[in-house]
Amino acid sequence: MGEKKDFKTRLKIAKSSLRKDIFSNEAKRGSFLGNAFKLGTELVAAVVVGTIIGFILDSWFDTKPWLIIIFFFLGAAAGLLNVIKTANRMQKED
Repeated sequence: MGEKKDFKTRLKIAKSSLRKDIFSNEAKRGSFLGNAFKLGTELVAAVVVGTIIGFILDSWFDTKPWLIIIFFFLGAAAGLLNVIKTANRMQKED
């Protein structure tokens, strides 16, 4: 009788340990996907904002397409710098 009770106790402990591991893995995966989405959004937003600024300035100064091209690359550079800074910050947190 005592062995059966001991076995049930060990089984409960093992099951709860497995559940904790499963929840931990799901949380890590969700966090990773959230961070990946954040980095991608930052990059795209910087490029879009730079291109829009270039388009507006081109229409004001009638210099098409030069300012669009320049601000596209400035936005891409700013986006890459943001992604690198954010990735470094995330790496330090872990």
